[in-house]
Amino acid sequence: MSQSVMPAPATVIPWWKGAVIYQIYPRSFADSNGDGIGDLAGITAHLDYVASLGVDAIWLSPFFKSPMKDFGYDVEDYCAVDPMFGTIADFEALVAKAHRLGLKVMIDQVLSHTSNQHPWFQESCQNRDNAKADYYVWADPKPDGTPPNNWLSIFGGPAWAWEARRKQYYLHNFLTEQPDLNFHNSQVRQALYDSIRFWMARGVDGFRLDTVNYFVHDALLRDNPPAAHKGALDVPDANPYGWQAHVYDKSRPENLEILKELRAVFNEGTDIAAVGEVGAGNEANALIAQYTDGDDRMHLCYGFELLGGERCDPAAIRKAVEGFEREGKGWICWSFSNHDVMRVVTRWGGEADADAFAPLISAMMLCLRGSQCLYQGEELALGEADVPYEALQDPYGKAFWPQFKGRDGCRTPMPWTNSAGAGFSTSQTPWLPIPESHLTRAVSVQEKKPGSSLHRFRQILRWRKAHPVLLTGAIRFLPAPETLLAFVREDETGSLLCVFNPGREMAKFDVRQWPRLHILEGHGFPSALVDGFAEIPGYSALFGAILPTSA
Repeated sequence: MSQSVMPAPATVIPWWKGAVIYQIYPRSFADSNGDGIGDLAGITAHLDYVASLGVDAIWLSPFFKSPMKDFGYDVEDYCAVDPMFGTIADFEALVAKAHRLGLKVMIDQVLSHTSNQHPWFQESCQNRDNAKADYYVWADPKPDGTPPNNWLSIFGGPAWAWEARRKQYYLHNFLTEQPDLNFHNSQVRQALYDSIRFWMARGVDGFRLDTVNYFVHDALLRDNPPAAHKGALDVPDANPYGWQAHVYDKSRPENLEILKELRAVFNEGTDIAAVGEVGAGNEANALIAQYTDGDDRMHLCYGFELLGGERCDPAAIRKAVEGFEREGKGWICWSFSNHDVMRVVTRWGGEADADAFAPLISAMMLCLRGSQCLYQGEELALGEADVPYEALQDPYGKAFWPQFKGRDGCRTPMPWTNSAGAGFSTSQTPWLPIPESHLTRAVSVQEKKPGSSLHRFRQILRWRKAHPVLLTGAIRFLPAPETLLAFVREDETGSLLCVFNPGREMAKFDVRQWPRLHILEGHGFPSALVDGFAEIPGYSALFGAILPTSA
């Protein structure tokens, strides 16, 4: 009697691999109680909208108890919701609804530093022999009383602040009110890991780890050398932080051991994913590859290489993606906008028609190999808001004004309607002003407008999901005119040609090498084949299945 042979099980792709993650900035998403500040209940009320976009997960920027000197990135209690955002019960309701809608929930974990109001720091700064004395990075001054080395704060000035009670300096890579934790202390690490377990127990599916390469500092506190070239991708030109090569204050080799410990904690949960933010300037690609190589580090990471630039440069995008692909076998998360940088429609689009440019840019990112993170409002083609100095909230912008206006311009409230308060809040004074130009792009306006950026965004995501090769397939770039970005995504199911024209004028692309190119439709971008050339209008794209030639 013959035995039947069972087919080998299909490879299970982790949910985060090729996922589209929608970033929500809680202060600016939806205000449920009329105080002018967004909150968790407001987010929950709008999750149906988020799910309708076709994204796979949401990422919530910090909502923990905080003095809000850096708007939640200065944590006072890792296991408490700040009252301005709601309660633990509100968070649990948010998670439950998201899961009912098929959305994964990721939250921000700010592990490298706390608020100076955190009980750990309040105890640590009292003297040198208390139970938390070594929880932070303390150092004696030089004989002349100056800081122990030349390290700089990203927010301006030295990275050291004086504490008279201890007669020592403490390290703060960001604001003075954000002292850095001492990851050389195992007690610190275990306390932080316990906070991660706290949120995993409440149904969280993943974590975005803020400044993941800042965890460990050089124990010898050696001076940083000058940078080979002044300036870096992740700081404004006005900031001297970019004048140093940051080889001792961050991105230390010892950090890999911390990532392995973190991965072991995540593995205690079920299908937990960790996204690391790598602020490493021009060296981010190599570090991202290192941090995601193997199954004992981060699941995926992102850097700032495509979060800068003054125009959409196909050559720069190709360089960034190929640079990562050469470095290793890990996984990356691409993003064109987030809560820290100028919105991409303004940064790259300039005077372009936002309703045409934004969908094209979104499609371009969604077709790159990796996962993608989309910032709230990108689907509406929102541009950067011009926040006047008197309304400015961001301490980073206040420190470097007017050469750098800070991050408030990308953090203004989400426009849900074109009425007063934009449907964001009943308050007459939301925490940041809502620009009139955003009201014309409100969700309510675009829902009623066929062909709007919002409708096209949904169409692109539906089309992407219908072509699984775009989720995990390999990527191979092609020679193309400098105005075009062209590549092939391929796996065992076939090959998909993707050509993008982010410019205003029509461009041609030679497709004669593929005699059986089948042009795909359903994505909303017009193109045509004429005598072996693809004719691609401005702000459009061509997609084609490359069929094998007959024998």
